[in-house]
Amino acid sequence: MKSKYIIAFLFFFMSINFLEAKNELDIQNKILKNLRCLVCQGQSIFDSNSDFAQTIKLVVDDKIKNGKSEKEIYKFLASKYGGWILYKPQVNKVNFLLWVIPYLFLIFGALIIIKLLKKSKN
Repeated sequence: MKSKYIIAFLFFFMSINFLEAKNELDIQNKILKNLRCLVCQGQSIFDSNSDFAQTIKLVVDDKIKNGKSEKEIYKFLASKYGGWILYKPQVNKVNFLLWVIPYLFLIFGALIIIKLLKKSKN
């Protein structure tokens, strides 16, 4: 009877460890897919096999094991390699207009279309 409980406990303990490892791997893959390889133009670190990409993969793995968050890892890598390493750059004073201009064009275009539709009805 004790052996059944021991086996059940072992399976439960192993499943918890498996879920934690899977969660770490998912976070790592998400981070690596959002990082641009500086050697292979147009490839993410996740897809690249260059020496640079292998080094960054080790750095990200080490940072995750040390308990760093996703934002902390992005901030570290951006400070070291520049903001260009991130596929989705952070909004700041330097690139604020790049984030806002497309929305302004969309609103401006919608206003022009509305005005032309009202004019054509009259």
